[in-house]
Amino acid sequence: MYDVLIVGGGPAGLSAAMLLGRCMRKVALFDTGVYRNSYSHAMNGFITRDGTPPQEFLQLAREDLVKYEVAFKQKRIMKITKEGDMFQAYDEDEQVYLSRKVLLATGLCDRWPKLEGAEPFYGTSIHHCPYCDGFESKNKPLAAYGLDRKAIGLSLSLKTWSSDVMLFTDGTNKLTREDRDLLARNKVDICTTAIERLEGEGTELKRIVLKNGTVENREALFFATGSDQHSDLARQLNCDFTSKGVVKTYKHQQTNVPGLYVAGDAARDMQLVIVAAAEGTKAGVAINMELQQEFRC
Repeated sequence: MYDVLIVGGGPAGLSAAMLLGRCMRKVALFDTGVYRNSYSHAMNGFITRDGTPPQEFLQLAREDLVKYEVAFKQKRIMKITKEGDMFQAYDEDEQVYLSRKVLLATGLCDRWPKLEGAEPFYGTSIHHCPYCDGFESKNKPLAAYGLDRKAIGLSLSLKTWSSDVMLFTDGTNKLTREDRDLLARNKVDICTTAIERLEGEGTELKRIVLKNGTVENREALFFATGSDQHSDLARQLNCDFTSKGVVKTYKHQQTNVPGLYVAGDAARDMQLVIVAAAEGTKAGVAINMELQQEFRC
């Protein structure tokens, strides 16, 4: 019997595990080893850890947990049910774990652009978050990629880091006159021609080759192609979701399901590592306070 099961071994889950371990709770942390930032070479924007490789950050965090006796399990939780006040979690080997509380920190997975030649550039010159990787691409010719109207906001945002931004809609053309006027006023170029392939040197993007034979020189591409929940556990437990596809949570990461909390990218639009870590800590405090109240006479 555990006090808390944490599903997800990224920044949110690890931070919650540390806080709850310090509260002397019996905690099991489940980690599949699959992370949203697996392609990234550096984790940026996290104070004291700026530029740290993600795997190094995770290893340091796990080492921090050792003294708190958090049970670290390299397992995938396939199913969670709730009976009364008790949760039952089932792993891939059908082992069952009982717990009073559950924290889901399972995150999201990005829909990476399916462009010929793109894979060598993932994480080095193709990114989804300008706040995470924009600084490293400063003053370069940048591409904002998204079908229809999806990358308009991204292209305008990228002007913070470069004066040379081009919006690529890859053969779709649903931009309105107002869209085009807005982009023109902000000096964002527009390309609606379908993309043939990406080319570069090593892991560095250099060119976007269009199907009409035109070549656009671009040295980094940021995409707005959407993301999906990495796990269906929240749906299994009948959580409420927002219109944007993330789990609806309240002030302290609670969900509509009593005893169930969600932290990190799975529950937020502002998807930064440091925010996920903070939400994990906030959830840990809330869970501990709830347990304290339940154990009082």
